[in-house]
Amino acid sequence: MELKTLYYFVTIAKEESITRAANTLHITQPTLSRQIKDLESELGVKLFKRSNHSIYITDEGLLLKKRAEELLEMSHQIQDEFKFIDKNIEGNVYIGCGETKGMQVIANVFKNIQSVYPSIHFHIYSGNAEDIESRLDKGLLDFGIFIQPANLNKYKALNLPSSDHWGVVAKSDSTLAQQTFVTKEDLLTKPLICSRQVLDTTISKNEFADWFGSSFEALNIVGTFNLAYNAGLMVKAGIGYVITLDSIINTSIENKLSFVPLKPKLIAKHNIVWRKDHTFSKAAQLFLEKATEICQ
Repeated sequence: MELKTLYYFVTIAKEESITRAANTLHITQPTLSRQIKDLESELGVKLFKRSNHSIYITDEGLLLKKRAEELLEMSHQIQDEFKFIDKNIEGNVYIGCGETKGMQVIANVFKNIQSVYPSIHFHIYSGNAEDIESRLDKGLLDFGIFIQPANLNKYKALNLPSSDHWGVVAKSDSTLAQQTFVTKEDLLTKPLICSRQVLDTTISKNEFADWFGSSFEALNIVGTFNLAYNAGLMVKAGIGYVITLDSIINTSIENKLSFVPLKPKLIAKHNIVWRKDHTFSKAAQLFLEKATEICQ
């Protein structure tokens, strides 16, 4: 199985047409069809379902597409690393980050580095903790920015000098939105929407669960989310109240949503993490050095 063949396969999956894919790849349609048939024979599965005018990817094809995209991305990163290996410090740094004000700290590090090393480029992958952890473990990211609670056991980590505050996002005309703070007792009877990360009881130190104490299991969780924008839409629809971090969901007057902090105050700290066995490029090593300076 060659990377070129996987690239052909991914292109067909995106174009949903052998003809369009052949035009995009600048090869003949019979050549492309033969490559895919050989790949199907090698794997022993059908990757596409064909009709007179359309082509549809199978379940087996979807699995291969996900793996192929990861392999192609990794191949691209390896080529980049060796392209710059004998040159001055330049190249690419790959960082995964969730929705957090901690990204402002990282952006300041970027700016300081690029003012001296303009040939270093930073690539941000946005996602939840599960997405970022998966990409870290596969070597697709150099670093991840985690928001507590998070499992740091298998990573090296630094504590960033930033944090978010937990609170509740409610419709502006609700009774809860008129309060100056929200207590545990206020939430026990309310329909709540939480991120899946904070509900993970396998995390060794989960400050969110600890804040609720013995009442945590009794919460009325009516929905979960991985990115907060959609959770805000659920609040506007009247589904429930989102427990989330400040400054993530738009709570302007125009958006008719309000953020009310928790009491006692609950702070979510930030960490920059990396795999213990990860081999850094010169650019990534420089970023780690500069990040370590601001974390001391």
